[in-house]
Amino acid sequence: MGTEQPFSEHAERATRAYGAAADHYTLPTLGFWDRFGSATVSRLGLTPGMTVLDLCCGAGGSAIPAAYAVGAAGRVLGIDVALPLLELARARAAHEGLSNIEFRHGDATQAGLPAGSFDAVVCVFGVFFASDMTKFVQEMWRLVRPGGALAVTTWGPGLFEPASSSFWRHVGEVEPALYKSFNPWDEITTPSALTELLTGAGVPRPDVVAAEGRHHLEQPDRFWDIVLGSGYRATVEALRSDQRDHVRESLLAELRLLDVTVVRTDVVYGIARR
Repeated sequence: MGTEQPFSEHAERATRAYGAAADHYTLPTLGFWDRFGSATVSRLGLTPGMTVLDLCCGAGGSAIPAAYAVGAAGRVLGIDVALPLLELARARAAHEGLSNIEFRHGDATQAGLPAGSFDAVVCVFGVFFASDMTKFVQEMWRLVRPGGALAVTTWGPGLFEPASSSFWRHVGEVEPALYKSFNPWDEITTPSALTELLTGAGVPRPDVVAAEGRHHLEQPDRFWDIVLGSGYRATVEALRSDQRDHVRESLLAELRLLDVTVVRTDVVYGIARR
C-alpha cells in the first residue's frame, strides 16, 4: 500500500497522539468528530453504488455515513496511520452491519491506488498532517474519477477557544518547550488558505466555505476529555505525570471559574468536482 517510506514528523506524531487518544475518541464529549464527518459527506451528494475513499479516516466519522449513503452496492475504503482508531472504526462498522466498508492501516499520502479509482475522495481534519500538503492534495485529486468529487475539511481559526488558550498557557508554565509544539491544524484555517492549497495542487474551481461552530460541554471539566481525545494528547503524553496533573488541575480550575461550557469549533469545507 505504499507504506515503505517513513512517515513525516507530523504523521508520526499524529500516529502516536491519535493512537493514544483512541481511549477517549468515542466519548459523547467528542461528538464533533462524527458531526463534521457527516456534514462533509452530506455535501458530496453521494448515491447508491458509488465508491468512496476516506483518507485519514480515523474512527470512521466520515467513512461510516459514506457507507450508508452508497448502500450495499457501493464501496468505501478508509485509510489511517493510527491502528487503535481503525480498530474502533472496524468495530463500529461491524456493529452497524456495514459490509460495504474496509479499513486499512497505512500512510494516506502514499495509498498506492490506481488513478481515477473513486467517485469521491474525502479527507476530514487530515490534510494538515502531511509534510507536503500540496503533494497530498495532488494525490487525492489523482484518485478522483472524471465526474467525481473531492472533499477536504479543515478546522477554522480559534479551535476550542476559549479553553485552548488556557490549556496552552498552563502547559507553558510547566514545560515552555512544549508550548504549542503540535498544532498542525493551525496551518490552514481560512477559506482563502484552503482555496490556495487546492488550486495550487491543480484542483480547479473549488467551492470553499467557512462554517461557524460551537461545541457544548456538559460542564467545564469535560474539556479534559477533548484534550485526551484529540491532537492535544501529543502534548499531554510528553509531560511528566506531575506536570500533567498540574496542567489538568490548573486548567479545569480556570474553566470552572469562567464557567466555560461552550468552545469554538469553526470549520472550512472544500468541495471540487472533476
